[in-house]
Amino acid sequence: MPIRRHLDPRSARAAAPGSRRARGRLFLFFLGVAVGAVGTYLAGHGSAWRTPAGIAGIAGSGSEAVPPGEAEATAARAGRHGTPAPHRHSATRTEAARESHRLAAGPGLAAAGEGTGSAGGTSAARAALDKEGPAAGPARVALVIDDLGRSLEELDDLHRLGVPITYAVLPFESQTPEVVAALRRRHDEILCHLPMEPRSGGNPGPGALREGMSPEQLRQSTLAAIAAVPGAVGVNNHMGSALSADPGSMATILAVLAERGLFFLDSRTSAQSVGFRIATSLGVPAAERQVFLDDDPRPAAVAAEFQHLLELARTRGGAIAIGHPHSATLATLAAEVPRAQALGYRFVKVSALLDRPPAPPPPPTGR
Repeated sequence: MPIRRHLDPRSARAAAPGSRRARGRLFLFFLGVAVGAVGTYLAGHGSAWRTPAGIAGIAGSGSEAVPPGEAEATAARAGRHGTPAPHRHSATRTEAARESHRLAAGPGLAAAGEGTGSAGGTSAARAALDKEGPAAGPARVALVIDDLGRSLEELDDLHRLGVPITYAVLPFESQTPEVVAALRRRHDEILCHLPMEPRSGGNPGPGALREGMSPEQLRQSTLAAIAAVPGAVGVNNHMGSALSADPGSMATILAVLAERGLFFLDSRTSAQSVGFRIATSLGVPAAERQVFLDDDPRPAAVAAEFQHLLELARTRGGAIAIGHPHSATLATLAAEVPRAQALGYRFVKVSALLDRPPAPPPPPTGR
């Protein structure tokens, strides 16, 4: 018969407290070991939590180092929001996006200025814009000021802009020689602003080329106008909505430019102008105007056209505007040119934006 061991209930109750005391002592032992291990780890590594590298570890791998003085603030932000602080790379991309938006914003550019990011962020933003733009390098802008030759007064205001400008001088005005001499002393780019007959019946001024002139008359009048503006490297038309649409007349005029090694800027006073097409067919370097700054001379209208010019330069890689020495135009340029420069636009002479077609082959000799 198996022996059954019976425990006195009083003995079982007496043993239970001792067992609980044993378990308690064991728990305290392991707790002490854990606390000691944590203390040892913190003693060896706690300083890393106060360094930029330590904060970078919180933010996530691959983060750029946080500059001295930002570590504690970054840790505090991370603690308050329960998420790591944004990577510095993310901040740079945000700034680049803002800069890109300003460049594409049109009229908003007038008040945008340079932006308020750090110097490093601004450099990164501009580098991103150069890579993402439609053309290599910064957008280029050419300003042409027409109808010069009647006064010297506006030249100082234009030179104070501190950017390249192309000056189109009427050949037979009262102060043409003085204006040309002043521009040549400064080594400015000069155009002969060739007067041509308009459709409106307006007066294009002395020495104008007109419909009904023979090819020889057109040739001699063109030569006389060019001679009156010594140092001119090109020609653009003054008025001329009628004559510039006549292929025969324009071929005669542009042949003179080809002989003299001059370029042609089509002022596009008429949508029917054939000047650019014929110039390139003759091998004459040429360009077309995209914007008239001051058809409407009110300051707000001039400013809006300037913003349109920047939009075109941004999307095309370069754009050409024609303006006149009006007070509103000069004031608008004085305000807007520095802002455009700050945004990365590059101002160039109009000769930098020419199409340069190959010269046509010589005619056969008949041999």
